[in-house]
Amino acid sequence: MTDEITKPWLLIVEDNYENQSFMVMFFKSKFNVQTCDSAETFYEKRQVHNFDVMIMDISLRGDKDGLEITREIRSRNDELKDVAIVGLSAHAFPKDRENAMRAGVDEFLTKPVHNKVLFAAVVDTLRKKKNIIVE
Repeated sequence: MTDEITKPWLLIVEDNYENQSFMVMFFKSKFNVQTCDSAETFYEKRQVHNFDVMIMDISLRGDKDGLEITREIRSRNDELKDVAIVGLSAHAFPKDRENAMRAGVDEFLTKPVHNKVLFAAVVDTLRKKKNIIVE
């Protein structure tokens, strides 16, 4: 089996390109990584791959934010509704966490986040939600 087949698929939904680049560099050794920066590009990527886990920025450019995308994902009747989602936001108020959890994220982290904390949250959420172990 090749690495591409054995690695889980991760979609990083983030509108800051520097953050995208950093996360790609950080996750690419253990995941097949794709990125997008808006709801429009999210749906394009979704047509190409079935993702195992997503890092969902709450604030995105365009007509929909990460909460709206997450609610849409959770309301679907296909395999996408069970994807593991780690919400990520610069907004750190308790209400922001509540809104994200209510929308359907499995885990919620605030920026800035230490890379080891983010990695652990993604791996743990993927294990709990989809029973996929990242080696």
